[in-house]
Amino acid sequence: MPAANITKPQISKHHANNRLRQIQDHMGSAERNGAPPSTAFTAEVVPQAPEDPLFGLMAAYRKDTDSKKVDLGIGAYRDNSAKPWVLPVVKQADDLLRKDPDLNHEYLPIGGLADFTSASQKLILGKSSPAISDKRVVTLQTVSGTGAVHLGALFLSKFYTPSTPDAKAIYCSSPTWANHNQIITNVHLPMKSYPYFSKETKGLDFDGMYNAIEKAPEGSIILLHACAHNPTGVDPTQDQWKKIAQLMREKHHFPFFDCAYQGFASGSLATDAWAINHFVEQGFELMIAQSYAKNFGLYGERAGCFHFVAAPSRTAQDEVARVGSQLAILQRSEISNPPAYGARIASMILNDEKLFAQWEEDLRTMSGRIKDMRKALKEHLDKLETPGTWNHITEQIGMFSFTGLNEQQVQKLREESHVYMTKNGRISMAGLNTNNVEYFAKAVDGVVRGSQ
Repeated sequence: MPAANITKPQISKHHANNRLRQIQDHMGSAERNGAPPSTAFTAEVVPQAPEDPLFGLMAAYRKDTDSKKVDLGIGAYRDNSAKPWVLPVVKQADDLLRKDPDLNHEYLPIGGLADFTSASQKLILGKSSPAISDKRVVTLQTVSGTGAVHLGALFLSKFYTPSTPDAKAIYCSSPTWANHNQIITNVHLPMKSYPYFSKETKGLDFDGMYNAIEKAPEGSIILLHACAHNPTGVDPTQDQWKKIAQLMREKHHFPFFDCAYQGFASGSLATDAWAINHFVEQGFELMIAQSYAKNFGLYGERAGCFHFVAAPSRTAQDEVARVGSQLAILQRSEISNPPAYGARIASMILNDEKLFAQWEEDLRTMSGRIKDMRKALKEHLDKLETPGTWNHITEQIGMFSFTGLNEQQVQKLREESHVYMTKNGRISMAGLNTNNVEYFAKAVDGVVRGSQ
């Protein structure tokens, strides 16, 4: 560009860029001559973190332009048109809330919305729970289930002191929800695992699970999925839960339940909370992380609760008060107070008889459609005479299914059929519908036959 045509702003920008390059060159030269680096966060100190596999999968799906692409990775409910479904009862509550003349955006207390936390106790433990009537429960509203798991793990990291030092570790199922690993290790708790999924039967490895819990040091923390195990969709039977509880009592282990699918798994709120209530009835001191993302469809509103339940004793109320006070300090230092809107919607539904009944109907709609898709997928695979057995598709429960497909087959499905699922073979059943289930079954049939 001729000098005569350069404007004053362009000259200033030109000079600024030259000056910046001079500074960068000078600093680079200084570093090469032994001077301190220009940043405290060099690549050696802060390496590039790997992309989150699930969110990377979602991004790849969005970029795919093929009309037949299928998203089986996302852990969120979709209707039969593959669209997000706002529960009818949530729409009703949302309308009522917006019309409330007293609605405001003030801070909630540190522990959250009181009507929400008290209703959440009754939902997870039952309205007639002795733990509630004996005032042996303290509850804090959290940033969904993730925040509840984090708050519990943080409290355990700071205060849990088992008689056996080796017991201060959290045992998680193998496999477990991927975020458990990051949450637990980020609060500097050792993490160990117990066998859970049998690749041979594609069901529960109960003997492996039982033996590992039995061998764990006395007083170990055992993280348990209350229902609709993520990622396998495999749950213990009630008789198996009883045996697990009896063993954990004998070993003085500490139960930490993660409950993300109450009502969503079986369609029954009581059935999906059965394991937790059995442990409470057996007199355990325990913790519960409770999420409202899936069963209310409030994914982005981040509504959840953390519950601490004290064992029956004369000092239980004092224990709850002390634990609650420390939980409040931890919560204050991290989020100050939880988000209000999702909790207000859930609270309105939980505390209104008619809205609650509508919610139960919505839960049956979601769980029912997923059961229908399990049945349809198995029928298509059976009709195609796809090699292997596929009973596990209908025997598993909840949003996810561990198909048994290996990483190479998953990659082939993505490359050839534009089917997106996690590399461990997990699929979100909510991603299937009457428009794509046969297409997916034929794609699976193709990769299974092709790998024989």
